[in-house]
Order: sequence, then structure tokens, then C-alpha cells
Amino acid sequence: MNFLKKYAWGILLCLVIAVPAWLLGKRFEVVGGPVFAILIGMVIALFWKEQGGAKPGITYTSKKILQLAVVLLGFGMNLSSVAKVGAQSLPIILSTITTSLVVSFLLHRLLHIPSNISTLVGVGSSVCGGSAIAATAPVIGADDEEIAQAISVIFLFNVAAALLFPTLGGLLGLGNEGFGLFAGTAVNDTSSVTAAAAAWDGMHPGANTLDTATIVKLTRTLAIIPITLALALRRTARARRAGGAGEGSFSLRRVFPFFLLFFMLASLITTGASLAGVDAAAFAPFKELSKFFIIMAMAAIGLNTDLIKLVRTGGRPILMGLCCWAAITAVSLGMQYALGLW
Repeated sequence: MNFLKKYAWGILLCLVIAVPAWLLGKRFEVVGGPVFAILIGMVIALFWKEQGGAKPGITYTSKKILQLAVVLLGFGMNLSSVAKVGAQSLPIILSTITTSLVVSFLLHRLLHIPSNISTLVGVGSSVCGGSAIAATAPVIGADDEEIAQAISVIFLFNVAAALLFPTLGGLLGLGNEGFGLFAGTAVNDTSSVTAAAAAWDGMHPGANTLDTATIVKLTRTLAIIPITLALALRRTARARRAGGAGEGSFSLRRVFPFFLLFFMLASLITTGASLAGVDAAAFAPFKELSKFFIIMAMAAIGLNTDLIKLVRTGGRPILMGLCCWAAITAVSLGMQYALGLW
């Protein structure tokens, strides 16, 4: 009862925003529901400064509901399918992820972009867009404005990739398998990977790049686990150094992403069920619920974000996103050429 009294109003508000955002995302897949949710939330926040009793529920949605969404994302991960197709794409995936993280780190130092935004843009660009940002944000202690900034940057280049890459792939002479690998390794968010692959299939009758691109993308998603664990260890080590040797005021347990253990458990359940003959469609509701919870969380983040400040400070993060996007594109194509796949 106390939980409802404290959080219900804020959670309900995020739910009300999420429904139209989800519907708009279905209609305009290249944009996606999370982006619409953030935008609606930010517009409301311009006129609604004092959130009062809704504040705790909004914060709860932006943190806990977001983590629950990542857990449910695991039900869309069939590890046996990943193992079959992902092995071929693994060198390309590792190269693009490393490239993005290095580029974001260098630009963080050169342009003095805040550390949390740099990390979120680097991880979001290299792994899986909004889902990676959702998993990384609580580990590094990012606030809602930093999350909104990173999501906005990732969205911009997701749309650009989905619109430009099918034509670019044709001009470069990529085959169907090559474009599937390209889309799966160089496009960030799952919805944009799907849009790019579907556009390619429409331009090349008989092609079926969607399956390849999706499985390669799922293989990339697994990188969330080692990256967030490494970030948790790094944050713990920094906090201990800042507090002095032997200080116990900050521990790994406080920042360890335990929700990712449940993500892995969900993946193992899906894989085991698939091997036992259970239809993958049985897990579709969990995947849809995960997407909807991400939209709810993005609505909450939008409500906690100062749109004017976001626009005023967005230049350098956008430049970082552009550099990461260009570097990932070049490395993805370069690795395909080096491996004789193109």
C-alpha cells in the first residue's frame, strides 16, 4: 500500500505517455517509441517544473523499470542461434566495439566531454543503442539528462544509418550476406537494424538479410555484460582511491549490475526452451513488454530532462556520435574486406 501511495502517480504518468509513444513507434519504426517518449516527456517538463507527488514514481520508472526492461530483453536472446551465425561476425563485432570505445575515450579527453556522456555514447554506438545505454547508465551513475543526451545522439545516427546504408551497400557492391553483416555490426538500435535490412530486402527481391542482421545484432548485445562489469570494477576502484586505501565506504556490490545476471538467466531459459522444441513465439510477449518498459523509462527520463539545456550543450556529444558512427562504418566494411567477405 505504501508503495502505491509513493510511486503510483508517477508510474501512471509515464504509462500514459508511453502508450501514444509506443503507437507512434510502431507507425514510424525508423524513429522508434523510446525517442517519441523522451520528446513528449521533455516537452511536458518545459511547462511542468514542480512534479510534486509524481517525482518518486518518475524516478522509480527511470531506474527500476529500466533495469526490468533489460532483464526481459534476455528472453529475445537465443544463444544457440547466436553461436551459429555470430561466430563468423565475431571478429567484426569485436573490432567495431573496440573502435567506438577508443574513439569516444579520445574525444572525451580532447574535447572535454563529460565522462558519463562519453561512456554512454561510446557504448550505445558500439553495442546496441538504447538498450546498452539502459544497461550502462545505472552502473556508472549517469543522471537522466546524461541519458537523454546520449539517447538523442544515438537516435540521430540510427535514423541516418537506416536511411543511407541500404543505398551505400548497393553502391559498394555488397552481397546479401555482406549487407546483413554490415547492418548487424554498424547500425546501433535493433529497430534501425531491422529497418535497414528490410529496406535492402525490398531493393533486392529474394534476399533475406533480415535474419542475418538480427542475429549478428543479438551477438553484439551480449557485449553489454563484459562492458558493464568492467565499468563497475572501474568505478569501484576509482571510488576506493578517492576515499583512501582500505576505505570500505564504497563497494563493488553497490554498483554491480545484478540485473544483468537475470538477463543472462532469461537468455538461458529461452535457449533451453528452444532446444527442447518450444516455439520462439512463446517468448514474444516478454520481448514486447521489454520494449514497452524501455519506452516508459524513456518517458520518465524525458520528464526529468531540461530540453533547453540539452540543446545548448549538445554540440560536442553529437560530434562524438558522428565520429563513432563513421569509425564503426569504416571498420565494419574494412574487416569484411580483410576477411574476404566482401
